[in-house]
This record gives sequence, structure tokens and C-alpha cells, in this order.
Amino acid sequence: MASKIRDDETVKILATLFWLSAIAPFGQTAQTPAADEQASTGNPLASLDLTRFALDQTPSASDQAQTTAPAEQQNRSVLGVTPGTEALKEKDLFEKSGYWHPFRRMPKFVLVDQKRIWTSPFHTSRNDVKWWLIFGGATAALIAADQHIAKAMPHPSDLVHLGNDVSYLGTAYTLIPIAGTFYFIGSATKEERFRETGLLSFETLIDVTVVQLAIKSITDRERPTKGSGEGHFFASTSPRYNSSFPSGHAIETFALASVFAHEYHDKFWVKFLAYLYAGGVVGARLAANQHFPGDVMAGGAMGWFIGDYVYGKRHNPELDEKHSMLKTVLAHVEFGGPA
Repeated sequence: MASKIRDDETVKILATLFWLSAIAPFGQTAQTPAADEQASTGNPLASLDLTRFALDQTPSASDQAQTTAPAEQQNRSVLGVTPGTEALKEKDLFEKSGYWHPFRRMPKFVLVDQKRIWTSPFHTSRNDVKWWLIFGGATAALIAADQHIAKAMPHPSDLVHLGNDVSYLGTAYTLIPIAGTFYFIGSATKEERFRETGLLSFETLIDVTVVQLAIKSITDRERPTKGSGEGHFFASTSPRYNSSFPSGHAIETFALASVFAHEYHDKFWVKFLAYLYAGGVVGARLAANQHFPGDVMAGGAMGWFIGDYVYGKRHNPELDEKHSMLKTVLAHVEFGGPA
């Protein structure tokens, strides 16, 4: 009987991982701005590229446009996302439409994002299959070894306490104020890159919160401190939305780090600090024995790719051409300068 239960659990886990590995890298699926607007107003067929689905050999217009686009624009998203409606339109720049107007579009943006995320297994491009294999395989391997890694790791009380304290850096009531600070400082100082960073951070955090709550409720994995410590799926004694897989802290902090790293792609120190912050939070969750390695791997990967998608979809390329005061200041901030 125990063997049969274990076999049934393994089948469920493999099926879940297949779907999740497809959800994480959902590239080259975004609509053109016009189609994006249609999808956000409720057309259920607006985002389905039926012609490309049926005749995969025929390049779509978005593929041709991407081929002829400047190299910098093509490479701004790892997933090659076709740009959609910008989070900050021309009419919003320098507060022409007020502080709050850009937020009016966000509910429609999130609905479009969620549709693309959850239907991504049906329209992910062949070029992005490698991300399925890399992150799906890594997550599956870690899950197989999770209980052994967790039992081998030391968990002294001081380390657990420190991990719990540092984990607060990855909670919503820390990350939302970070996004808000960037948006409102950018608005007050007319620094549009700051402003866009905050706006994209808000959208990304909403997206990953919806994704993690849904997946946690589906997988219902035990935390390392629960049950026998083996991390069984579909067996958590906590509320399903608060189960172990994936790590909510990991998905949120890596999503935010992804947005920051994309916005300031030309500043190594910004990317370094963003990923150091996210990595520190992930390490804290492991030190506090609140998650298995497979949980944080899955969360970090999904968060990063969702951040990549939102940036590629909503970034206003006109901001790349505007020489701002902040850009001038950042140009003189370098690490390791002459003594």
C-alpha cells in the first residue's frame, strides 16, 4: 500500500513539474501592441496565434519584425518577448497625465500577463525549449535530493533565527515599499527610468503573487519542519496557499531583481546588488529551514522569467534615448576606481 501511494505521488509530481517547467520560460509569445490592447479588453481569441500554431514553418509578422529590429531591442528580453503596450506611454512622461494614471492600465496588463503565463505550454517557441529542460531538470533533480540535502544541512538555533530575520527582506511589505519608492521618487524628480522601474516592479509582484499562490495551492508540499521532513507533495498540514513549493520569497525577490537588472542592464553594480539581495533572501530561507532547495530553485527561476517577460512587454524604449540627471550621476558611480 505504501509503495502504491508513493508511486501515485511520483506521477502527480512529474505531471506538475512538466507544467511548471513550461510556465517558467514563456517566451516569444507576446502580442503586438494592438493585439495586447484587444486582449486586455476581453477578446478571448486576441492572444491566440492560431496561424502560427497550425503552420509553425511559416514565420509570423512578429518574427519578421524581430529579425529586422535593432540588436539592442532584440536582446532586451532573454525570451525575445514582442513589445506590447508600454507601462509609461509618451503622454505619461514627465507626469503629463498625473501620478496615478499609469496604474489605471495595470489590471488589464495583469490579466493579459496571467493568460500568457498559464497558457504558455501551448505556445512556447522551439528556441525556448532549452529553458524548460534546464530549469525543469534542475528542479526535478533537487526535489529528488531535497530530503537528503535538508537532513545533511546543519540547523543551529542561531542560524535559524538569523535566517528568519533576513527573510523579512523578501516579504511583500518590504518589496512593495521598494517599488513604491522608485515610482514616487521618479515621479517627483521627473526621472522616468526610476518611475518605470517602480511601475514594472508593481506589475511583476502582482503577477508572481498570483502564480505562487495558485501553484502552492496545487502542489501542497510539506515544509522541511513538517511531517517526516521528506517534503511530501499534496500532504501539507498548513493552509494550501502557504505550502512549501515554490518559495514565495524566492519568486518575489528574483522577479524584482530581474526587473532592476533589465532596467539598468548597463550598470554591473546595480545588477550585482539586485541579485545579491535576492540570493541573500533565498539563502536565508534555506538557513531558516523553511524551504527545500527545489522550492527556491523553482521560485527563483519562475520569478526571474516573469520579470524578464514584464520588462520586455512593458518597457518604453524611448527612455533608453533620454539622457537624464540620474544617468549622468550613475555614469560616475563605479566600483574599483583608482585609489
